[in-house]
Amino acid sequence: MNHQDLPGLYVGGRYRDGAASERYEVLDPATGEVISSRTEASVDDVDDAVATAKAAYAQWSTTSPGERSTVLTRWAAELTEMSDDLASTETRQTGKPIKLSTEFDVPGSIDNVSFFAGAARNLEGKASGEYSPDHTSSIRREPVGVIGSISPWNYPLQMAAWKILPAVAAGNTIVLKPAEITPLTSLLFAEAATRAGLPDGVVNVITGRGATTGASLVSHRDVSMVSFTGSTPVGRQIAAAAAGKRLHLELGGKAPFVVFDDADLEAAINGAVAGALINSGQDCTAATRAYVQRPLFDDFVAGVASLMDTVRLGDPSDPGTDMGPLVSRRQQQHVAGFVDRARDTGAKIVRGGAVPGGDLASGFYYEPTLVVGADQSSEIVQREIFGPVLVVLPFENDADGIALANDTDFGLAASAWTRDLYRAQTASRDIAAGCVWINDHIPIISEMPHGGYKASGYGKDMSTYSLDEYTNVKHVMSDITGTARKDWHRTVFGDRH
Repeated sequence: MNHQDLPGLYVGGRYRDGAASERYEVLDPATGEVISSRTEASVDDVDDAVATAKAAYAQWSTTSPGERSTVLTRWAAELTEMSDDLASTETRQTGKPIKLSTEFDVPGSIDNVSFFAGAARNLEGKASGEYSPDHTSSIRREPVGVIGSISPWNYPLQMAAWKILPAVAAGNTIVLKPAEITPLTSLLFAEAATRAGLPDGVVNVITGRGATTGASLVSHRDVSMVSFTGSTPVGRQIAAAAAGKRLHLELGGKAPFVVFDDADLEAAINGAVAGALINSGQDCTAATRAYVQRPLFDDFVAGVASLMDTVRLGDPSDPGTDMGPLVSRRQQQHVAGFVDRARDTGAKIVRGGAVPGGDLASGFYYEPTLVVGADQSSEIVQREIFGPVLVVLPFENDADGIALANDTDFGLAASAWTRDLYRAQTASRDIAAGCVWINDHIPIISEMPHGGYKASGYGKDMSTYSLDEYTNVKHVMSDITGTARKDWHRTVFGDRH
């Protein structure tokens, strides 16, 4: 089957078309051409997917950790066999450079599967013991039930993995709704699980718009937990719609990039450009606000502008391309609007700030853009742009730099650049973010958690911490005295015998 012709649903280990009358299109962001068109899941389709996951839960939730681990290990092997196919499909539907798909998205996703194959056998809890003299206490880690998950369009394969793997490793079943504009690799990911021996119905994928398919999923009575990655405004809507369910929300970001005056300037310049432009800036942890201490400010701006000039825009399937298009025309217009309004209110566009023409005009490209002179309170500094735009502002002293970094509603990620151990430790403590890098920006690893503070959501992806999100903790307390009349019964029976 041609991946472009994949039906939009993968339920119970089988592909099928959605039953809704509405259709949506998947476009090639580099050309604007339609890759595929399909019908979205109807309310009945959502009901069926959830019912399928609920039926599969009875078996999967009682399998041993070793059995789950074995299936996940085979799943990683299946994905490794199809890694080239996954990379090319991811690039085609998202527009990200093939070298990013090949070197980051696909191997990172496979590593996640391998990690959770091991983590499935390592659910931790407090040691059993006599915390009360007359009882032995123990902790059970139990799966939550059917998980309803919604993943975003910027990293479709990786985000599908981040949603599915901890849930399944902990014994849950899942219904995933990927973004309707980038569903293809999520479907392939689920199909590979079936070939690896995952029981039918444990992982199900339904596609459609958030306002219809997504809304039906998160409010479904048989969904025990909702996990969402996306924007903060939509996250708030989902929290309201899923009231009464467990929630896991990884939301927006506005990562500060704090450069102290003793930093390695060359390293900071390279880190800023890479951190701002990865995936065309469509990354919730991307470096978007660089705060540079005054002595380095001018040289930093000049160095970033010069390095941005070398970034090659072009065909994402070409291994020589550094930056591809944005995911859609709508996103291109969204990014351009931020830059145009900043220019109109007095900010200076040092580099970029335009939609390229020529051979790139038919795609959804936007130039790497460097902005200075924006006000700290302006929208380009405070709101998530999700594009290849870096705003640079100066600061005077360490306290000022940290205060500016924290002056945002978001708290997903940040970085601090300094040669001073004490400055680094202070920054890592005082910056309010779920991840703080020192002298780097962006790297993630399966063993460490990803998740934010403040309006960036709550809950962790990756690492064994994510297993906490997808398990219920049950305290089991057993009497060890064998006596019928317990000492505490005096509070009810008094001194009667």
